[in-house]
Amino acid sequence: MPRPRLRPARRRTSPTSTHRTGTRTPRPTSRRRNRHSTGPGPTGRNKEIEGYQLDWFNDDPSSTSWNWYADANQRDMMWMARDRGADIFELFSNSPMWWMLRNDDPRGYDAGWTSNLQNGDYGRHAAYLATIARYAHDHWGIDFRSVQPVNEPALPWTPEMGRGQEGCFFDPAQQARLIRETRAQLDARGLSWREIPAMDENGYDYALTTWNQFDSDTRQAAGRINVHAYRTETRRDLLYAAAEASGKPIWMSEYTDGDASGMTIARTIGYDMRWLHPTAWVYWQIVDNNNGGTYGPIELVNNQLGLVNTKYYVLALYMRHIRPGMRIVDSGHPDVVAAYDRSSRKRVIVAANHGEGQYIGFDLSRFTTVATDGALVDRWYTSTAGTERYVYRNDDTALHGKRFW
Repeated sequence: MPRPRLRPARRRTSPTSTHRTGTRTPRPTSRRRNRHSTGPGPTGRNKEIEGYQLDWFNDDPSSTSWNWYADANQRDMMWMARDRGADIFELFSNSPMWWMLRNDDPRGYDAGWTSNLQNGDYGRHAAYLATIARYAHDHWGIDFRSVQPVNEPALPWTPEMGRGQEGCFFDPAQQARLIRETRAQLDARGLSWREIPAMDENGYDYALTTWNQFDSDTRQAAGRINVHAYRTETRRDLLYAAAEASGKPIWMSEYTDGDASGMTIARTIGYDMRWLHPTAWVYWQIVDNNNGGTYGPIELVNNQLGLVNTKYYVLALYMRHIRPGMRIVDSGHPDVVAAYDRSSRKRVIVAANHGEGQYIGFDLSRFTTVATDGALVDRWYTSTAGTERYVYRNDDTALHGKRFW
C-alpha cells in the first residue's frame, strides 16, 4: 500500500502505498485483464491493425476469405499475458473492416458525425466479431468474456482527425442496433454468455448521454458500461448513478496521458475510485510507440525500448498492491484510494500528494480488528521530483492504537 506519511520536504511526492505484507519487486501491472483489438485495416497507408476477414466473398472462417495468421504480434502478446496470469479478455473493434465502410477508410467517414458503416453491413460487422470470438475459443485457448463492437463512437471520426487511428461514429440508435446484432450473432455461435458492453465512449458525459437514449431492451442487452477517462472535467457520479439504477457494473476501460511524472494518472485513478466506482480500471498500454512521447510508462522510440518513466512506478503503487477481489472502501478524499481484502484482513491505502510534503493521518477505528499498538506499517513510495522509485520502508511508520500518520 502507499505510505500514509509523506516526507515533509519541499518537493512534490507521488502516491505512496502502505500495508502489512508485500514484496519489494516492482511489478506495476496486475495483468488480470487484456483487451484485444480487431483490425479493420486494408493494405497501404490506412492500415493500423490487420484484419482477419480479407473480403466479403465468404463468411466461412475456414475459407480463403479469412487469414487467421494475421496480426500475429498482438495475438502473441495476448497469449503471453494469459500465460502470466491474465484471465479476463475482451474483444473490441475500433472500426468495422475496411470493405464494410462507405469510403473504404477505417479512420472514419469524410464528413464526420456520420457513420462510415454501410447500412446493410451492421449484421456482417457483428458476425465478423462473433466469428473471431468463436475461433479464439476453438483454436487459441482464449475465451473473450465480452465483445465490444465500437470504440468511442460519439466522436466525429474522419481520416484527418485521429493521426491515423481507426474510428467510426455511431449515434445512440445505431449503437443500439449494433448491440442487438452482436447479441444475435454471438448467440447463434453458442456464445450466449459473452457480454456486450455499452459503449466505450470517450468520457463520462458522452457515456451518460448515450445510456440515457437507450431503450429498456437495449440496456437489458448490455452486460455493463465501459467508459474511457479522457474527459476528466465531467461528472463521474452521474454516470455511476445511472449504472447503479440499471444494475450495471462499470469498467474504466481505457486511459492514458502524456504526463511522465504519474501525477495526472494518480489523480484520475483517485477521482474514478471515489465517484465512478469501476469494477475494473484498464490502462491503455504499458509500452507505447509514440516516438519519444510519454503515453506509455515504458517509452518506445523507433521500435526500440526507451526510458522507464516515473509513471511506471506510480502505477506500481496501485496495481501491485490493490489486487483482484479487494473491496474499494470510501477514504473520504479523492487523492486517497483505500482497499480491503476480507479473507486476509489486509488494508491497502494509496495516497497521492500534489503539493509540498506533508503528514497525512489515517484513522482505522471503524475496523473491528487491526494490528497491535506499535506495529510497524509496511510502505512503498515514489517521488516524482527526486530519484526514489518504488522504495520500500518498514521502520518509520507505526500504529498508535488504530491510527497512524
